[in-house]
Formats: sequence, structure tokens, C-alpha cells
Amino acid sequence: MTTTPPLRIAVLGIGMMGRPMACRLREAGHDVRAWNRTRSKADPLTAFGITVHASPADAVRGADVVISLLENGPVVGQVLFEQGTAQAMRKGALFVDMASIQPREARDHAARLGEMGLAHLDAPVSGGTVGAENGTLAILVGGRAQDYARAAPVLAALGRATHVGPHGAGQLTKLANQMIVGITIGAVAEALLFAAKGGADMARVREAITGGFADSRILQLHGQRMVERDFAPRGRMAVQLKDMRNALATAREIGFDAPITALFETLYAEGCEHGLGELDHSGLFVELASRNAMQ
Repeated sequence: MTTTPPLRIAVLGIGMMGRPMACRLREAGHDVRAWNRTRSKADPLTAFGITVHASPADAVRGADVVISLLENGPVVGQVLFEQGTAQAMRKGALFVDMASIQPREARDHAARLGEMGLAHLDAPVSGGTVGAENGTLAILVGGRAQDYARAAPVLAALGRATHVGPHGAGQLTKLANQMIVGITIGAVAEALLFAAKGGADMARVREAITGGFADSRILQLHGQRMVERDFAPRGRMAVQLKDMRNALATAREIGFDAPITALFETLYAEGCEHGLGELDHSGLFVELASRNAMQ
């Protein structure tokens, strides 16, 4: 049970991340309501004692905290301001946007909600579905310190939260995370292919450099996927491309030159153009292998 009084929490967006997160909040003792555009994806949550609503406005009515796990910034804005969701929230309620959107979108949503007497945090996550299921997500939070303090007991059921700055800073941190992930996947793929092209055993090369300065979670996890040619999607190439493009758009807004991210945006874009968009983002390996006439 939660160490704080149970809260009424609405979860909007029941997908690969939303479903386990809603269940963890229910297991923590909270009164959880849910909404999803495709209701059939949310209906199984009733078996866990979660109430499923037909509209987002119904789900958030009376809630203390509303958590969004929607697809992108425009969808978050549409659900909030065009479907009556924000208007249905009680004054003083806290909206925690855990979707990955652009920082400027998060700042805009925060300002519009603030005018309505509602609090806002942008709190995107890293850790994927495994982190969501195990409650080990890294949660990157932007917003006011007092709102972060309110949200902290709720977020504790989902993972490790860190307050990184004002509105939009959570999304900025997520973009930084995705820049590192996307670039490092490319570095690991290129290095392993380089070694294989020269006659080394790719699996043994990965094993040999594990534990050295080149070691990383990417080398361990994505590198193993490359060795096994296992590109079943956990995080898709197309989503990685979206993240790189969002990072570059934000870089332009703040006057920052990001040449490395720009290079990898091109590589992921070409991979998607070649039909690899639905592969795991480690599938950049396939694009680089093709460039080198390798299987």
C-alpha cells in the first residue's frame, strides 16, 4: 500500500507503457480511472479494479492527478483542450504529462492549464516497457518545485523521479537521453560491423570490449540484439527518428548547433525510407550493414 493517502488518479492512454503503469498505481492503493481512444485496449484493466471511462473528460472528473501517456504533443493538446478534458478537471488538480513531446509544446500546455487554475508537470520517462512493468523507470520532471513535491509519492510507484528544471526541462532531458541512445546505437552498430568486415567474430568483439571504456547499456543490450539479428521492436526506428527530429527542432529554437544528431537523423531517415521503420531502433545496424554490402 502507498505510504500517503490514496489519490484519485486518471490515466489517459493505455498502451504498452500506460497499461503496466496504471496497474502499478492501482497496486499502490490509489483509485485509478483510465481512458484510451481504442477502448478495447483499456477494458482488461477492469480485472485489476481500474474503472474504464468512455471519454477523457469522464475519466478526469474529480481526479487529484491526471497522467497522460498519449502519442505526441498535438494529440495531448487535442485531448486536453478540444475534448473538454482540461475543462472537466477540478481546480487545483495536477496534470502530469509523461508522453515524449517537444519542450515548447510542454511550456504551452503548462501556460494554458495555469490560466485555468490547473498545475502541470512534464515528466517523460526512459526505461521502456520493462521499466514500466518493474517500476524502475527514470522519470525526468520539469515544472514548479511545489508541484513536483505533490507528484513525488505518485511517481515513486513508477520509478526514480528527478526534478530537472522549469516547464519543458523534462522534455529537454528526454531529448538529450534520446540523442545519446540514437547516436550510441549507431556507434555500436558501426564498430561491430567494422570488426566483422575485417574478419573478427562480432559476438566475441562485443564480449571483449564489455567492461572497458567502450562499455554501455547500449553495447550490452542493443549490441546483443545486433549479434543475434533480433530486431523485434521495443523502441521503433520510426520513433527514434521522430525523437532526433524533435531534438533538432529544439536545437534550432535555442540556437544550438547539433551536427552529430543531424548526421544520425539522416541515417535513421534513410533506414526508414528503406522500409526499416518498424524494426527496433537497433535496426540501424541493418541500414549500415546494407551500405557495406554485408548480410
